[in-house]
Amino acid sequence: QVQLVESGGGLVQAGGSLRLSCAASGSIFSINEMGWHRQAPGKQRELVAVITSGGSANYADSVKGRFTISRDNAKNTVYLQMNSLKPEDTAVYYCNAKITNTARSLSGYWGQGTQVTVSS
Repeated sequence: QVQLVESGGGLVQAGGSLRLSCAASGSIFSINEMGWHRQAPGKQRELVAVITSGGSANYADSVKGRFTISRDNAKNTVYLQMNSLKPEDTAVYYCNAKITNTARSLSGYWGQGTQVTVSS
């Protein structure tokens, strides 16, 4: 079994910062891409940022220059540093990862989600 557990969400004022973490655990052989998506009320889930095992990152246009994704491969953890937060960043943030388990099967996994609320 493989699990992704997120932490770090909360309530912050506009202009503030938050750092999300997501740790993968279980029967892991290797982790390929890791990333963050978000879903606001009444909207579809959207990609926020993704990072490869080699450290190459891509971002949604709406967060470029404000958010930074990083990962610690030794800890199987991905982070999302969110600065200059705006009310429109309010959403449930989900971690996801493409993981090869110890049976050498590749699958996509999702965390349970963490709420980020930005007040104006």
